[in-house]
Amino acid sequence: MQGAQEIKLRIIGMDKIYDNGDGVRDINLDVYNGELITMLGPSGCGKTTILRTIGGFLTIEKGDITIDGNSIAGLPPEKRPTAMVFQSYNLWPHMSIYENLAFGLKLRKIPKDEIARRVEAMLEMVKMTGSQKKYPGQLSGGQQQRIAIARSLLLQPEVLLLDEPFSALDAKIRMQMREELKKIQLELGITVVFVTHDQEEAMAISHRIVVMNKGKFEQVGTPMEIYDNPVSKYVASFIGEMNFLNEGDTVRAVRPEDVRIQAGRKEGAVNGTIRTVMILGHYVDVNIQCGDQVIKSFIPRTEITGLDVGKEVYLEWSRSHSFPAEGTA
Repeated sequence: MQGAQEIKLRIIGMDKIYDNGDGVRDINLDVYNGELITMLGPSGCGKTTILRTIGGFLTIEKGDITIDGNSIAGLPPEKRPTAMVFQSYNLWPHMSIYENLAFGLKLRKIPKDEIARRVEAMLEMVKMTGSQKKYPGQLSGGQQQRIAIARSLLLQPEVLLLDEPFSALDAKIRMQMREELKKIQLELGITVVFVTHDQEEAMAISHRIVVMNKGKFEQVGTPMEIYDNPVSKYVASFIGEMNFLNEGDTVRAVRPEDVRIQAGRKEGAVNGTIRTVMILGHYVDVNIQCGDQVIKSFIPRTEITGLDVGKEVYLEWSRSHSFPAEGTA
């Protein structure tokens, strides 16, 4: 990531509380120049609240928000150096694609020929060249979202805010859009704050992830830091597949890819019976019944010979994490 140590966006001791008492409290976050940071968590955890306070769509009760060291907390959305892309595209249906893209530039009194040049270049960047005369209703959902992102990028914001922009798209288009966003973000070196509840999406596109839980930051780190070293059972359960094994006052967390299946008895290994074997492309998902618990193992497809349903096997793990059991922390 370019300019990793230069802080672009800073949230300092920020509170945003709703009338019912929900919201976020004492939020502190530094976002670096050229970084794509993702707010990840379930519905209602506060991630969109934070995004909307950055964009100026919600006022804050306490703290400050700065971009390039300048406070933006008191500015309305149109005065902030930010642009926001919503899940619902928000394109004007009565305007052509060109008119949708040119609208913000016209408000800024950009000359017509310069607008035309910028629009054409941006359409090329989002792979929508030739769509200028079409209307939003003539485009697919994925194409409309490309135009919505292009419109925001044309305003050359210091920080681009994306609120679950791909969640309404089908899986294949969503994956393509992630790849395109990552490519554009790297090419332009733009700072992006992305909100999603999809952990796979967060892992795929982010420089860093903020895992949220009930209005608080549970963990902030790179995708690999959060995947390999979750700081709590909540993070471990939210990112990727995980086996949780009860061990009295502790819970052992083991990734399925770290579960080794042995045919013969081995000292210290856990024994069980193969319950299901599911081939999922290049790897196989094997579920093993161990007493009253089911342990999941991911193994390469080339290693499934002899792993039949009903066979007794022994399990060990190459690495694991321990967390306090519920009620013992």
